[in-house]
Amino acid sequence: MTRAAAYAYSLLRASVPSPDVLVLALARPPVNAFSTDLFAQLRDAFAQASRDEDVRCVVLTSDVGKGFTAGLDLHASDLMRQASDPARTALLLRDHIDHLQRCVSAIQDCEKPVVCAVHGLCFGAGIDIMSACDVRYCAEGSIFSIKEVDIGLAADIGSLQRLPKVTGNASLVAEYALTARNFGPPEAERMGLVSATVGGGKDGVRDKALEVARVIASKSPIATLSTKHLLNYSREHTVQEGLQYTQAWNMAMIQASDIPAAFEAFATKKPAKFEKLAKL
Repeated sequence: MTRAAAYAYSLLRASVPSPDVLVLALARPPVNAFSTDLFAQLRDAFAQASRDEDVRCVVLTSDVGKGFTAGLDLHASDLMRQASDPARTALLLRDHIDHLQRCVSAIQDCEKPVVCAVHGLCFGAGIDIMSACDVRYCAEGSIFSIKEVDIGLAADIGSLQRLPKVTGNASLVAEYALTARNFGPPEAERMGLVSATVGGGKDGVRDKALEVARVIASKSPIATLSTKHLLNYSREHTVQEGLQYTQAWNMAMIQASDIPAAFEAFATKKPAKFEKLAKL
């Protein structure tokens, strides 16, 4: 079995284009509309990647030409689940929303850095998913929208919670969330949703994401895991809390063999060789 074949998901395509880099591509034509199954497979794939000692960075992209995703598949969702009375219906809906939130949070919770490469349409759930990734790029001509208000909903699986923290323009976040209007790469860059806009369409933005992922994968896996973990922790806590937590975290992590290996590589001007993470 090849390494990619270990990620056997019907709605995701996995590939390993270079050592230590895993590509997960959404593959539910024609527009990657998110069904309950696609959410669950996304969760399971990222949980698997988090435990995979051969993965040091993940690229999340799309195999569908029309774009990253058109958002929630209204025909395959459980938004209108009903029970015998309003209270029981509310509990069913709470459970369903919790499930979808956990599926998206699996990206942020993955211990490996995640680089997102977006092209074409990126609506609704696509924004939720992007905001859970660590590094984000888009292709020229990409179209974004926080679409939920157009179907009578407040976005409920991450956009309203993560976007204000991972971007730098609260006014634009509120405008997009309240109007559901489309916006393009220049605005996505200005608000900090993406690091950069890349030419060359789907292939160009994937190549850029892979370039960055290879650099990340070449670093100490202890250092990249720790950096992601501490960035996420610090985003949710005060500066002082983050500093104190980092003391406790690095008490253990600076004892890794990665540090002398990195020093030796610097001194000899040769690529560093780091041990794999422990198999979980």
